[in-house]
Amino acid sequence: MKTGMQSEVGKIRSLILKGVHDAFENQDSIDQQWQSLNYIDKPNFAKAAAEYEIFVELLTQFDIEIFYSSPNQATGLDSIYVRDTSLICDKGAILCNMGKKARQAEPQANSAVFATMDVPILGAIEGDGQVEGGDVTWLNERTLAIAEGYRTNASGIAQLREYLGNCVDELVVAPLPHWQGAGDVFHLMSCLSPIDEDLCLVYSPLLTVPFRNRLLDLGFSLVEVPIEEFNSMACNVLAVAPRQCIMLEGNPITRKRLEDAGAEVSVYKGEEISLKGCGGPTCLTRPVLRNL
Repeated sequence: MKTGMQSEVGKIRSLILKGVHDAFENQDSIDQQWQSLNYIDKPNFAKAAAEYEIFVELLTQFDIEIFYSSPNQATGLDSIYVRDTSLICDKGAILCNMGKKARQAEPQANSAVFATMDVPILGAIEGDGQVEGGDVTWLNERTLAIAEGYRTNASGIAQLREYLGNCVDELVVAPLPHWQGAGDVFHLMSCLSPIDEDLCLVYSPLLTVPFRNRLLDLGFSLVEVPIEEFNSMACNVLAVAPRQCIMLEGNPITRKRLEDAGAEVSVYKGEEISLKGCGGPTCLTRPVLRNL
């Protein structure tokens, strides 16, 4: 089986997490930070730790090698959403430059874990360039989609294009809408999750027509998230293997639509670790190596 880093749907071989105890630390830390970070509500540390333990147990059922990012005093609650801090291509990792100012220290803080995994770091998005990992997704092994919005800008996209070099045939830029403004947690993967090489979960009301048409041109069948389940993060779904995925519980319509499309769906309770901070299973994980 061929393995590589340029997929969102191949069987995950290895990924990175940052645990609740290292990101949230304790209830006092949560109490001090949650409002300034624009969380919907204050997480309960004990409940978050219990939810996270179950989430990790779910991941281990899929025979995934898990690496953990270390605690760092320069980072805060948001560092649990480890995907946002880096991008992965077959040449190695690229460290992001966060559009959310409170998260600026996270990419460098998480960089040490790549040495543990023998993954080279190609460089970092710098200066006025901004890229967050939730705005970037592989559509196939040679096609990468990247949002342009409040968290990822044109300068960051240009820098990423240089780092990728001949790793890609096409970099699809997907402009994002204003939606709820610059302070909202809104990424490309808030409204798109690849499920298989020919299947994608989408929330079409927040996709541009050209980008949605490009998905169709690439051969994707689209599973639509209903409007009543968008705010409960039904569109944030992690494919652990082709048509095998993990999503937040409480989205029965979307789950049924995925299952009707041939997907196997596992769910987890994420009120404290996902809903309150607006970070679903894709946000909580940084897959590195997958079967292709």
